[in-house]
Amino acid sequence: MLTSRHVEILKAIVDEYIKTAEPVASKTLIEKYESAYKLANPADPAVLYNEVVPLLNAGKLDEAKPRLEEILGRSGVADGMMLVSAMHITAAVFVNDDESGLHQDFEAWLERLAPFDPSPKAYRHNRTGEENGDAHLKRQVMGREVVVAVTQGRLDFGPWEQIFYGEFDGCRRKRVLIKIIGE
Repeated sequence: MLTSRHVEILKAIVDEYIKTAEPVASKTLIEKYESAYKLANPADPAVLYNEVVPLLNAGKLDEAKPRLEEILGRSGVADGMMLVSAMHITAAVFVNDDESGLHQDFEAWLERLAPFDPSPKAYRHNRTGEENGDAHLKRQVMGREVVVAVTQGRLDFGPWEQIFYGEFDGCRRKRVLIKIIGE
């Protein structure tokens, strides 16, 4: 059973990660908090799992569910929560329907909201020498991360829900942070 202590541990890990922003340090933090918690609560079967996944094929919209299910299997967690976070300020993780027309609608809608324009006149951010002001705004609209319930060792989605990674810039190698807590 997921307890409030599990949530406290996950929050502490995420808070520390936000401060350090270093994936290697994040794994160390998992071990640190898990060890301290196990010493204080030896009978508690809580499992903490952490993985940073490099994205080799960072397309506009990429269905992430099969890869996440594989990672969930490695974690050994049967019931709990999975946090999936885009670790970049021009990328998003979101849940919606896997329907090609909807994907095209998202892309068209986002382009109307924040059209690509590399000129410094279009976005103040582009005055810094970068040309991706639109990508930052698109990410803000689509969201940074999602938390998905894990039930009986499976991601617990509604009938049409899928999880997606959205890339709105594409200039750098990207990673996704995955944290799983449960038993």
